[in-house]
Formats: sequence, C-alpha cells, structure tokens
Amino acid sequence: MNRESYQGPQGPPPPSASSTATPRASDNAPKMLYNCADCGTENEIKPKEPLRCKECGHRIMYKQRTKR
Repeated sequence: MNRESYQGPQGPPPPSASSTATPRASDNAPKMLYNCADCGTENEIKPKEPLRCKECGHRIMYKQRTKR
C-alpha cells in the first residue's frame, strides 16, 4: 500500500451556498398574525420562528382568524 500524503481534487472549488443568492421558501412565506395573551399586542410571526411576544416576551399567543 502506498503511504504518500493525500492529494485532494485539483479542479476549481465548488460554489458555496452563501455565494448563490437564491431566495429560500421561508423568506417568501406569509407572516401570520398573533395576539399576545399577556399584553395584547399584535405580532407578525413567520413560520419556524419562535412564538414569543416582541413586546413583553410572553409565550402564550392567540392566532388571529384569516379573512377569506
């Protein structure tokens, strides 16, 4: 078995994920409106974002009804 040091691929490096400016699905996702159970302020929260009031930090939120 040959004991030479490893030689990686000699081509150009692959494009990184940060260099491509493709929008993610979560960026275009609609924001839902929630009311805080403690202070009553209206909060716009995206999907995958933690449910927490932006004013008081309370975690119990009421989802507003959609208007169809």
